[in-house]
Amino acid sequence: MTTAPGTAPQQDIAGIQDGGHVDVLIVGAGVSGIGAAHHLRDRFPDRTFVILDAQDNRGGTWWTHRYPGVRSDSDLFTYGYRFKPWRGPSIAEGKEILAYLDEVIDEDDLHRHIRYRHRVTAASWSSEDRRWTVEVTREDSGQRLRFTTGFLWMCQGYYNHAKPYQPRWKGMDRFQGVIVHPQSWPEDLDHTGKCVVVIGSGATAATLIPAMADKAEHVTMLQRSPSYYFAPPVTHELAVTLRQLDIPEEWTHEILRRQYISQQQWLTRTSLEAPDEAHAFLVESMRPLLPEGFDIEKHFTPQYRPWQQRIAVVPDGDLFAALREGKASIVTDTIEEFTEKGIRVGSGEEIEADIVVTATGFNLSAFGDVAFTVDDEPVDFTQRVTWRGIMISGVPNMAYVFGYFRHSWTLRVDLVTDLVDRLFRHMQDKGATVVVPTLRPEDADMEIRPWSDPENFNAGYVMRSQHVLFKQGDREPWTHMIEHEQEMEILPKADLDDGSLAYR
Repeated sequence: MTTAPGTAPQQDIAGIQDGGHVDVLIVGAGVSGIGAAHHLRDRFPDRTFVILDAQDNRGGTWWTHRYPGVRSDSDLFTYGYRFKPWRGPSIAEGKEILAYLDEVIDEDDLHRHIRYRHRVTAASWSSEDRRWTVEVTREDSGQRLRFTTGFLWMCQGYYNHAKPYQPRWKGMDRFQGVIVHPQSWPEDLDHTGKCVVVIGSGATAATLIPAMADKAEHVTMLQRSPSYYFAPPVTHELAVTLRQLDIPEEWTHEILRRQYISQQQWLTRTSLEAPDEAHAFLVESMRPLLPEGFDIEKHFTPQYRPWQQRIAVVPDGDLFAALREGKASIVTDTIEEFTEKGIRVGSGEEIEADIVVTATGFNLSAFGDVAFTVDDEPVDFTQRVTWRGIMISGVPNMAYVFGYFRHSWTLRVDLVTDLVDRLFRHMQDKGATVVVPTLRPEDADMEIRPWSDPENFNAGYVMRSQHVLFKQGDREPWTHMIEHEQEMEILPKADLDDGSLAYR
């Protein structure tokens, strides 16, 4: 049965209330989950669905990340959905992205499908019943619920929201100031007139430093090693021209979307095929924005090739402006210890600080750390391989959304939902209610490879989490992390009857 909105669930003998049955259960009300719900509602209006999210509001990271200046590090013409024109600047703040998601929720009437503060703790598949049983705990009341569904769609993203990556350094306990991680930003933290040290050199640090520099006495970026940066304009000149010409927003969205995709494809190809050329392009684009005589070799020359880790976006070069104006500085060194008044680095210098921000990254989470079982057998994802970066071998009727590292996350949301929708229709045509990715006889000798090849992408949060993530093979369809340019061709044509999917 399907529980209608507002219907009081029934209490069962185990003390777990029945949440009802739906055709599709979506986990996560962020960019992926909202996108999946839109496509499902649009293409399968007769199917029932519910969206469960552990947070108390929509947006995923855009809701939980509240540090100063939080913004996109991808352009919004590609980070925005294909079906929903973006009308704002190319690079947007978190609140603008939340407002955009609110419009989608309102237009699609998704409010009545979303259950906030519903944390999924376990998912159990029964081949006999041909359905998932999903156990949920209410974050606000502790109430336990049990939903059942024919298809489980994991759209919870990859952050471990509860446990950010927080290294420990000698002397942290004697530091007399405040230590804060961006993922757990206190609402009452006032940095006005304070000396701030931001540990880290990635996108979060590049966002925080210019956002804090105006009010702080001084902000120091303390990095162990440099990152690559790119400084695009906040508003694309072409977008201004098109809007002056009163071009329909749908056209502007599509034109800018293609323009940004083309730029990203060029940079990605160049980084892989001619890394020295990509390096020169990125470094030389920064040079005129930095203070005269700035030591680029020391502070802005990474030890890896472009796009082996994310390139941090610095819209309008605001980080570099803070350096030019003397409001911020960079120290490239190792941390020896915290002192009462700050941090002592390898050179012996002590950097004084009232506030230390550990912009040291995050931990990845495999499917929200939900405990999965299939026919009472626990699923060890580290022993499974991906099917096209969308499903998992041996796990029936479950899809997931994982976006790109080198392109906007949402570009892949649209492609994945297209394939899942096509799979639903294919199952209908075959009269099947179950689909399971299954290794074929010709895959018996397949080499099993890590979730991410370090030669391809080796960001710290990826390398730290390899041991908890599923694997990939050495051939299609058991590979993932393919670039958008290739997947635009591959996924729409993917053969759903090549023997890698078993239907029942």
